[in-house]
Amino acid sequence: MPDPEQRRVVSPRGGLLHVIDAAGYSLAGLRRLLNETAARLELLGICAVALAFLWRGAALWHWAAFAGLAALVLTVEALNTAVEVLVDHVSPGWSQMAKDAKDLGSLAVGLMLTITAGFVALVVAGLI
Repeated sequence: MPDPEQRRVVSPRGGLLHVIDAAGYSLAGLRRLLNETAARLELLGICAVALAFLWRGAALWHWAAFAGLAALVLTVEALNTAVEVLVDHVSPGWSQMAKDAKDLGSLAVGLMLTITAGFVALVVAGLI
């Protein structure tokens, strides 16, 4: 990895090269997200739900809805991680504002997990 002092901002490229660059940034974000214990646990939960859906014989729409919810869980987790990284950089010491920002990010993840768990429970219970 280059010395941080030697890094520089690169102007965005156009056309297809922009799309290729964006995909690379997304993969770098995924690699960073996988450093988070919470994200790895969420992926483990996704695998557990897949097994439960197979056992239950879930309908195609259940799988599709769950795939969307799982993607949203990981999206919110990524945004929460981004908030935490920025807060830690901007406010390395303790501050109420930093705590509030982190708590709100955590709330967003918790709400998304609650919605997803409710859907999964309804499917596994055979109620939908």
